[in-house]
Parts: sequence; C-alpha cells; structure tokens
Amino acid sequence: ERVGPKFFLFVGVLRYYKGLHVLLDAVAGTEYPVVIVGAGPEEAALKAQAARLGLKNVLFTGALDEEDKVALLTLAYAFAFPSHLRSEAFGVSLLEGAMYGKPMISSEIGTGTTYINVDGDTGLVVPPSDPQALRAAMRTLWDNPDMARAMGRRAEQRFEELFTSEKMAANYTALYHELVARRSPKVADAVVEQPGSEFSR
Repeated sequence: ERVGPKFFLFVGVLRYYKGLHVLLDAVAGTEYPVVIVGAGPEEAALKAQAARLGLKNVLFTGALDEEDKVALLTLAYAFAFPSHLRSEAFGVSLLEGAMYGKPMISSEIGTGTTYINVDGDTGLVVPPSDPQALRAAMRTLWDNPDMARAMGRRAEQRFEELFTSEKMAANYTALYHELVARRSPKVADAVVEQPGSEFSR
C-alpha cells in the first residue's frame, strides 16, 4: 500500500560506494518511484540530498525484517544497483534481484556485478557515476514492460543456472578436482615424502 504497484528497488547497506547519490540525481525531475531499503553511514546525507532535490518519489524504509524485504523484492518492477566504485566487489543483493526475476540496472565497474547482470540480457549496464545514463536506463525499462519482464525471466534463469548454493558448491568442487589433477606429480611427491612431514605417506 505504501509503495504502489510499480517501483524501482534498491536493497543494501547505505555505504559510500553504493552510488545512491547518483540514483537520487538520476530520478530528480522524474516520477519514477524508488524504494531504498537499508540503513548505514550514508543515510543522513542521502536523505538530506533527497530533501534538497525535492524528491517526493523516493522512499527510505530503513532496515527491514526478512518478510518485508521479500515482499518488496516480490513486488518490485526492477532492481537498481548503482554502485560506482570497485569497493563493490560482487553485489550480493543483485543476486537477490535476479533470484526474484527482476530486470536489473547496474554500473560497469570491472567487478563481479557485470557477471551477475549481463547488459542487454538480464538488465542494463551503464557507466558509473553517470546520472543521465542511469536515468535513460530506468526510462528504457519503465517504458518497455515486455522487455523488462523478459530480462527478469532471463535473470532468474541465470540465477538458477549459476548461483544457487547447490550449483556454486558443485562448481567449487569441480574446480578443486581440476586443480588437484593439474598438480605436478614431482612437486606433490616432494611435499608428501619429506621425512617427518605431517603429509608423509
């Protein structure tokens, strides 16, 4: 009831590298509803920025319990993840967006975020710290619901193929076996046959 039927969602700790100031600049002068879930050291500054920009379309919920977070992930139209610095190494909440079948917008920062969100497939990827590009991506998803839904379906499919706990455990196991198989037998024997070694046969 509070957020309405169609909105962009961000979920995460409000840290300096999350790029939320860019998101606020991007939606200034638009009517795109944005829900920001989370608390953190940048919260006061972001709220002050939103007030300064006169943003009536941005809702800061603060930290929420899992039930409310899941409700918002279920209801959201699309997931906005504007992290603009390489301090964002992966983007776990992007995985949550993918898991719930949401088209995503993220920035190309040379980390794992673009492995999760593939530009033109599971969502849109924009240059970092670029409010105009971010606004354009939001407009593209907003104005093209069929495309947004298709991207969301592919995001969920990619999550199921690559990122479930079972799949990731299987991948790690396969990598471990591959690395063991690649070991040089001479090096391995030298290690395990050292007298008094705990690894000796």
